[in-house]
Amino acid sequence: MSGGVNGCRLLTSAAVTALLTLQAGAAGAQDPQAPAQQPRATFKSAVDVVSIAAVVRDKHGRFARDLKQDDFLVLEGPETRPIVEFQAAQDAPVRVALLFDVSGSMRLGTRLEEARQSARHVLGALRMNGGATDEAAVFSFDMNLQSLQPFTTDAGAIETALSRVEPYGQTSLYDAIAQTARRVADTTPGDRHRRAVIVFTDGVDTSSEMTPAQVSSIASDIDVPVYVITIASALDENEGGEQATQYRHGAPEGKLRTLARWTGGELFVVSAPAHQSVAARQLVDELRHQYVLGVSASAASRDGWHPLTVRVRNRDLTVRARSGYTAGIRSGSSN
Repeated sequence: MSGGVNGCRLLTSAAVTALLTLQAGAAGAQDPQAPAQQPRATFKSAVDVVSIAAVVRDKHGRFARDLKQDDFLVLEGPETRPIVEFQAAQDAPVRVALLFDVSGSMRLGTRLEEARQSARHVLGALRMNGGATDEAAVFSFDMNLQSLQPFTTDAGAIETALSRVEPYGQTSLYDAIAQTARRVADTTPGDRHRRAVIVFTDGVDTSSEMTPAQVSSIASDIDVPVYVITIASALDENEGGEQATQYRHGAPEGKLRTLARWTGGELFVVSAPAHQSVAARQLVDELRHQYVLGVSASAASRDGWHPLTVRVRNRDLTVRARSGYTAGIRSGSSN
């Protein structure tokens, strides 16, 4: 986040680390209105100001520009929260983590190459090299998160890292998203970059310990939107089954879409270069054109998850923003 909003970080590093080690069994079944249950408390983290990045569009899908602080309304449950800081970014620098699914299923057909091409479209939408301020990093994940290229402004280094992405075997996709979100959030105070995780996947998770609801809670908590680019190759179109049916009828509704939207991100299904280009431009444009709201945290001193709803007074406009934050005493286990 930028300016004063970024200076009041929602989570301490210790809090994020603890959240990332939550076990799926501890959470049980998840209520879609509460991304992650909060077990017994083990430590404290104070929250004074909650920073919320919001994307606002009109009914034609165009960015809604020139909105003012008074145009927004932030609700915590039924209670209105005062907006104490406000910024409108029109052309902000971007920092993205490109996270590749390297499960064995990515070997099928042209899925891996199409994932690489989708990433190249994202790179093409970024401003890198020549003194530009956009940054990107490349990660892959099997049973452990692998950093193939740390954050850099060197597009050539990112391209080299893309060539090292290879399918491996089992993939803990949801765990990887949570860990990568933490890497993206680890920035210095005053950093103006708009941050995001961009996941390239065929949508298959084989071994995650965390649930999608827990991951969306973590990413939402630290205000890192997750964008999922689902690779739907010609092989998917020719095969039967539920996944192929979903691809033929547009973007699949399900766990990954819910995860992305709870964080303020989105899911895209791409099956052709034109789709890849549109998805890349849209998500980078969203990151550059955000409103950043700073709201006072709840004074009720209630520990745990606090759901947030961001609205604009103009009913013809729609808002996408993170779904909540964690306050007071939170818990997690540490290894």
